[in-house]
Amino acid sequence: MSDVAAVVDDLREESGELDALVGGLGEEAWRRVTPAAGWTVAHQIAHLAWTDEVALLAATEPERFGDEVAKALAAPEAFVDEAADALVAAHAPRALLARWREGRRQLDTVLREAPAGTRIPWYGPPMSVASMATARLMETWAHGQDIADALGVTRTPTARLRHVARIGVRARNYAYAVRGIEAPGEEFRVELRSPDGDLIAYGPEGAAQRVTGPLLDFCLLVTQRAHRSDLAVTAEGSEADRWLSIAQAFAGPPGPGRPPRAEQAEQAVRDEQAERAVRAEQAVRGDR
Repeated sequence: MSDVAAVVDDLREESGELDALVGGLGEEAWRRVTPAAGWTVAHQIAHLAWTDEVALLAATEPERFGDEVAKALAAPEAFVDEAADALVAAHAPRALLARWREGRRQLDTVLREAPAGTRIPWYGPPMSVASMATARLMETWAHGQDIADALGVTRTPTARLRHVARIGVRARNYAYAVRGIEAPGEEFRVELRSPDGDLIAYGPEGAAQRVTGPLLDFCLLVTQRAHRSDLAVTAEGSEADRWLSIAQAFAGPPGPGRPPRAEQAEQAVRDEQAERAVRAEQAVRGDR
């Protein structure tokens, strides 16, 4: 089996696992707010549907994809939210789910049939077919984590996380560049322990700058799904330490990340208190 086929198989499995999580949800659950500010479960699936469709466009009609890049450059902080909002506004949950399923089915076929050596344009540097599939898997897993958190579901880590970790390591210099910081010239050593105890390593063994920790925690860090202080990922060396504070595995502007778990809990209490106050005021006015 080729490298492309293997990673596309893993992308299909990752998408299928998330599909199983959302496929049976009622409309109220689709409206549930996720940890991503302003995004519901529906927004998360809308974003995956949109990015799959844009990836399909990049792979099949690169000239038209250039228009999408122009839109992103015109509104770098807003174009992702606007795309998700538009799909949520236009589709009921069942239709949105069907659109995501069809888009990823078409992308699966295109990625498998792409000629060897194909380079696909993207918002960052052009990517190989395997790298595009890896990027789609990373996004699917990360947004799936947001959905799982919103639903109170704990997912079992799988071997597919190695793809997320790999793109996080390979995006090291991009994380510096997107913040206007010169990336260090030296290679880092990254050692991650998978849930079954296997060691996954990148970079030279003797590197002075080192990152170690559980595979799952590293993936949560580079996708900015958890705050560094809540994760068991450690750094040796000043540059490795700085990288862990800015790491991102995704293209685009620097993400705001997630606040520490303690802050999230405090905010949840404040939100609940505010909601109770609103309900009490409505009851007094007879607006129930």
